[in-house]
Amino acid sequence: MKTAILGGGPAGLYFAISMMLRDTTHDITVFERNKPDDTFGWGVVLSDETMSNFEDNDPVSEKMIRDSFAYWDDVKTVRGDEEMVSSGHGFCGIGRKKLLLLLQERARELGVKLEFETNISAENIHQLKDQYDVVVAADGLNSATRTTFEDKFQPQIDMRRNHFVWLGTHQKFDDAFTFIFEDTEHGWIWAHAYQFDDDTATFIVECGPETYKAFGFDTLSQQGSIALCEKIFAKHLGGHSLMTNANHIRGSAWIKFPRVTCENWYFDNVVLLGDASATAHFSIGSGSKLGMESAIMLAEELNANKTLPDALKTYQDERKLQVLRVTSAARNSTEWFEDVERYLTLDMMQLTYGMLTRSQRISHENLRMRDPKWLASAEEWFQKQAGSTSKRSPMFAPFKLGDMELENRVVVSPMAQYKATDGMPNDWHFVHYAERAKGGAALVFTEMLCVSMQGRITPGCPCLTPEQVPAWRRLTDFAHNETKAKICAQIGHAGRKGSTRLAWDGIDKPLPEGENWDLLSASALPLMEGNVVPKEMDRADMDLVTEQFVASVKAADAAGFDMIEMHAAHGYLLASFISPVTNKRSDEYGGSLENRMRYPLEVFHAMRAAWPAEKPMTVRISAHDWIEEGGITPQDAVAIAQMFKDAGVTAMNVSSGQTDKAEKPIYGRMFQVPFSDRVRNEVGIPTLVAGNIYEPDHVNSTLMAGRADLVLLARPHLADPYWTLHAAVELGDTEQEWPAPYEGGKRQANTLAERAKAMAT
Repeated sequence: MKTAILGGGPAGLYFAISMMLRDTTHDITVFERNKPDDTFGWGVVLSDETMSNFEDNDPVSEKMIRDSFAYWDDVKTVRGDEEMVSSGHGFCGIGRKKLLLLLQERARELGVKLEFETNISAENIHQLKDQYDVVVAADGLNSATRTTFEDKFQPQIDMRRNHFVWLGTHQKFDDAFTFIFEDTEHGWIWAHAYQFDDDTATFIVECGPETYKAFGFDTLSQQGSIALCEKIFAKHLGGHSLMTNANHIRGSAWIKFPRVTCENWYFDNVVLLGDASATAHFSIGSGSKLGMESAIMLAEELNANKTLPDALKTYQDERKLQVLRVTSAARNSTEWFEDVERYLTLDMMQLTYGMLTRSQRISHENLRMRDPKWLASAEEWFQKQAGSTSKRSPMFAPFKLGDMELENRVVVSPMAQYKATDGMPNDWHFVHYAERAKGGAALVFTEMLCVSMQGRITPGCPCLTPEQVPAWRRLTDFAHNETKAKICAQIGHAGRKGSTRLAWDGIDKPLPEGENWDLLSASALPLMEGNVVPKEMDRADMDLVTEQFVASVKAADAAGFDMIEMHAAHGYLLASFISPVTNKRSDEYGGSLENRMRYPLEVFHAMRAAWPAEKPMTVRISAHDWIEEGGITPQDAVAIAQMFKDAGVTAMNVSSGQTDKAEKPIYGRMFQVPFSDRVRNEVGIPTLVAGNIYEPDHVNSTLMAGRADLVLLARPHLADPYWTLHAAVELGDTEQEWPAPYEGGKRQANTLAERAKAMAT
């Protein structure tokens, strides 16, 4: 196969090597615009796992690379005069120039033609496409090939917020991958430092745009910029200077990172490879790894006796998903550093934990495998902050919400049951909630309890008025007498989302003709075409609904609930005032966020005044409408939470979406945790969070990193009412208390878990 490779970086060279290893008759030429020993980076970081992949592919080049490595096992966090070290991370580094020279040597041995100082224009690319069987564009994140065929590859380039500059130093950082945070007169600035040979370390300096401008980095020359960085990090450089290898660049050489994704990785006989197709981020050091591992797969597919279209399609379909996992982790890490000032006042233990787990590739239990001693100390610290002397996982730490004391941090999330009749709860509700109260979670939410029959979502939704007090009292009495769980009544009004069918009969669809009821909302906008058009609330409607909320609060107290929550999320009545998507009013209750918040705050104040002062009250909000234009954003959520905090809310339950059918949510593990994180750490208020959280690991990492105070699990508790008890067994935690009649089950569960663990090792 006659192959042209555009770009002689690690990915392009390793692809050439991988092709020749599979068939020595290939005719392969690498075209590189720079000289053989030119390079504009410093060190390349590779993991033990990546090196194992290289060894399987080509033991010869793997040994050449490994023999030139600098190794380290530790990650060190430095903040001012404080530092903390975690071990067991298994990284290795090599100079980028050294790596390129080794790969060039190996490629020549195998018969690859290397053409240096060759500029490839758009016209040249078209010519090569016609002259070669396949053109592999490994020409980097500024790929000329991708630009030439932009309509085919459909790239999206997201220029990230922070500024950084890639430098080197002869100061030793050979004991740990080191992150240095310095608080300056112009704000925080930090460095990523790691050794890559006996004499040299990479030293990447990064900061936010405000600090960048305040220091004047945008106006300084390279040498002026370097001199300023040397001054800022002087105590960490040991008298050594900082160096640049980007003298060819005018200005200070500071750049912003472009996050590249492409809809298509190939067309006809042209295929993208490495950074040309998708970028990771320097903060997780996976760019070269991704490119070289992609090179292996592309070579395998092109030598698998497939047609070229089939080979390229398989490569794209399979490798794109694998790369997405890493680039998603890179995005998480990028965003963590963009928001790092939010965390830099946390305790050093929590800061270090958050940094180690920022990408979500390292989980809580994975960290235990890497450095059990450090994680044990972190868990002990967390428990101490909670007023406990226990050494259990964070999810089992106590928490005080107002005057209400909770046994642990696990919460049964509100989940609609659609089993009520005429607003009345029944035995289904009693059994459902009682079982979950027995299951070990410290707090159990009811589904949304509607303030009136008109405020129901469906005919199967329960209400909370004096009429329902005895049924709910039966539940709370059971929970208080037989368990340690607290019970929260979530109180709300469906608004424009009411008068719909039971979920299994067609979620959000209107009731059959003649069965619908009148609706109220901020504006006269139906949920969907065909649904009931709500009345835009006037002052009399507002007063009536406020009275209904207050009546429900009093009923909640009479029913023995420990806590209440005002539901102001998911497009229901109060949320319809908050979101500009559903609030089109022109009076004092519409327009600005302050105006849109006016009625929800009126209701909150009335509810809070009717609820005993010693009992907690939370508010649930949608922190993101997931609407491309005009919806609530996470930044708005901070302002909304601040208003509720000023009004006296105990904590915020941070959710998202379900405002309008035009939403385009981005789901994933723990997808709402970043919203909770932002509200908690920018507003300074306790938060609760749910959203695709289903493993003990998710709960522990969210809590330990300070991203929420309580974690809600919904579907896991539908599948397993005893989720918390079973999670303790999974974690080897034998301290978890079970209901006395179930002690035999506890013993057996722990015995079986210990036996399975012994057999696995």
